[in-house]
Amino acid sequence: MAGISNHWAFAFGVLGNIVSFIVFLSPIPTFYNIYKKKSTEGYQSIPYVVALFSSMLWIYYALLKTNMPLLITINSFGMFIETIYVGLYLFYAPKKARVQTVKMLMLSVVGGFGAIILVTEFLFKGVVRGQVVGWICLIFSLCVFVAPLGIVRKVIKTKSVEYMPLLLSVFLTLSAVMWFFYGLLLKDINIAAPNVLGFIFGILQIVLYAIYSKKEKVILKEQKLPEIQTPGVIVKDENMHTNKKLPELTQEQIIDIVKLGLLVCSDKTQVATCPNDTNCGVNNNVVNMPKLQTVA
Repeated sequence: MAGISNHWAFAFGVLGNIVSFIVFLSPIPTFYNIYKKKSTEGYQSIPYVVALFSSMLWIYYALLKTNMPLLITINSFGMFIETIYVGLYLFYAPKKARVQTVKMLMLSVVGGFGAIILVTEFLFKGVVRGQVVGWICLIFSLCVFVAPLGIVRKVIKTKSVEYMPLLLSVFLTLSAVMWFFYGLLLKDINIAAPNVLGFIFGILQIVLYAIYSKKEKVILKEQKLPEIQTPGVIVKDENMHTNKKLPELTQEQIIDIVKLGLLVCSDKTQVATCPNDTNCGVNNNVVNMPKLQTVA
């Protein structure tokens, strides 16, 4: 029976690795945009620092347990990719954001993780050390899974799912399911328990996406203005007994036509007021024509 349980745990662990691998790669489009624009543009480094710290904690826990190679593989990849993300962020971030990121790294990765290792190595021995580290991982994972509540609150408040990608929510939910069964089959509550909360929040995000994405479509449909038909010139051809619609004129073309008409009118006025008279250029009885105003 234990052998079958271990086989199923291995299967769920492999599936958990695959899904978590996709989740770790999900920020690539964000960093591609950062690379193209050479700027972080208001993006926060907190999620990547937290993910890096979490991967380091789980690797330490898996090494203490000695029977969780699949937990080591995925979190090793996570630590590697999150280090790249943080490095890219530091490279393109403005000075203020860079300083804040370095402070978080020093506080969590160096100070926090270093303190956990020192305390557990010197104060606890054997199985108890693994249990203490497991509880720390459990508490930290619960805090990480509670973090999406901010996004959920924003979706409900704005009635928009712009900041909650559906695919990411789906993969996070699948990841929680896989790692829950992995921990359950290995009888490790530190792995199984946090993923119950992760599954609940994942389903909540998917439900909210389904609700508010439909509302967004309805609002956009209601706000869509009817198409305005552009005016055209219709000329009736008496020979063909049909109406021909000429293409509309632009504002520049209309102005040019008005100016051309003014020039023609000006020429006709000069001919009418200046007969063949040699003294026309100095005639004091020249009629003053009213000025025409043009729109130009």
